[in-house]
Amino acid sequence: FFFMLIMVLVSVGFFTLFERKVFSYIQIRKGPYKVGKMGILPPFSGGMKLFLKELCWPVNSKLVIYFFCPFFSLIQSLFIWVMFPYCLNVIDFFYGVLFFLCCSSLGVYGLIICGWSSNSIYSMLGCIRSVSQAISYEVTLSLILLCYF
Repeated sequence: FFFMLIMVLVSVGFFTLFERKVFSYIQIRKGPYKVGKMGILPPFSGGMKLFLKELCWPVNSKLVIYFFCPFFSLIQSLFIWVMFPYCLNVIDFFYGVLFFLCCSSLGVYGLIICGWSSNSIYSMLGCIRSVSQAISYEVTLSLILLCYF
């Protein structure tokens, strides 16, 4: 599972490299060839930038919960990868659609806790808006998936 997790995170980095190259071709300019050979290092520098940026937080926030929320949301979204077989001798995951719907609906809790832990009314309003949007999309997605399976 952890090997697959690392491979997914690295593939996201290289997808951003692909995206930058496509945008450079669309805009008729040179692509991201400035760092490393053929621009292979920008995904790694972008990942390092994410982890080494300066930390800033709201003054009245609950710090432990505020910093734990993005990690919690990441773990929730990556938990869906448990469904995919990574070996030939894997047990058939019979309730895969139900597991997918349950795991994808858990992402709402990370949003709620992030908005609540900042102790700001505006971030709480934005959190409520995004939660209501996510729930409405989940209902549509679950109805579509339940029609197929």
